[in-house]
Amino acid sequence: MTTLDVYDHGIPAEGHFGYAQAIRSGDLVHVSGQLSFDEAGAFHPEDDLAAQLEGTYLNLDKVLAHYGATRNQIVSQTLYAVDLVRNAEVIAKGNRAYFGTHRPVSTALGVTELTFPGQLVEISCVIDMGLPG
Repeated sequence: MTTLDVYDHGIPAEGHFGYAQAIRSGDLVHVSGQLSFDEAGAFHPEDDLAAQLEGTYLNLDKVLAHYGATRNQIVSQTLYAVDLVRNAEVIAKGNRAYFGTHRPVSTALGVTELTFPGQLVEISCVIDMGLPG
C-alpha cells in the first residue's frame, strides 16, 4: 500500500477550497497550481507578471524544500497565463531564470482569468523523486 505525503503552505485557501499544495505518491510529487502569495496567503502583487512569476517560483521552491527535491527533478510544468501571447517573453525569461539549463516538459495555456483579481500566472508541476537532484 502506498502512503501519501501531503504538503500545505498553511494558508487559509487550502482549507477553504479543500486542496493540498502537493502530494507525494511513490516517486512522484504532484504540485497544485502555485501562485504569488505571502506567508498569510494574501495574493500579491496585482498586474505585475514578472513579480508574480518570481513569487510563484519562490512558493514552488518551498514545496521542493519540503520534499528535499531540486528544480532538476521537476519533469513537467503546466503554466496558466492571462494574455499569454502578450506576456510570452516575460514568461520565457522567468522560466529560463528559474530552470537554468534544466528543461522540463512544459505546457503553457492562455486563460481569460485566474482565481484572484489581478492574478496573471499560475504554475503546477510534477516532480520525480527518483531522479538525481
